Amino acid sequence: MKISNLIFAPVSAVVVLAPGYAWAQQPEVGRYGCGANMMEWSGGYGMMFGSLMMFLVLALVIAVAILLVRWLRGPWHPMQSSTHAPPPARTALDILKERYAQGEIDKSEFDERRRTLGD
Repeated sequence: MKISNLIFAPVSAVVVLAPGYAWAQQPEVGRYGCGANMMEWSGGYGMMFGSLMMFLVLALVIAVAILLVRWLRGPWHPMQSSTHAPPPARTALDILKERYAQGEIDKSEFDERRRTLGD
């Protein structure tokens, strides 16, 4: 292994990390002369607005996820599947049988109308 490779790695690490180390040594004074404490910024409202923004961003992420899932499912997948089947359509013969069972028509009229219907 060359000596230049052995020297290059530590020198490049110092060059990359030195500005961060120097920046970390700065005194903690904020923009308005306050310390790093959030309660000192803007009269103590910093923590409240930070929490509010956290909840707003979380609600936005959840809303986008829900809308994305609904969009991906498409119109062919209903959100709730119906367990009730639609009632079968009543035919003319069914109505005729009901009228005969209820006594609205007699046997001869029932037979005549059934032949007319083609059954």
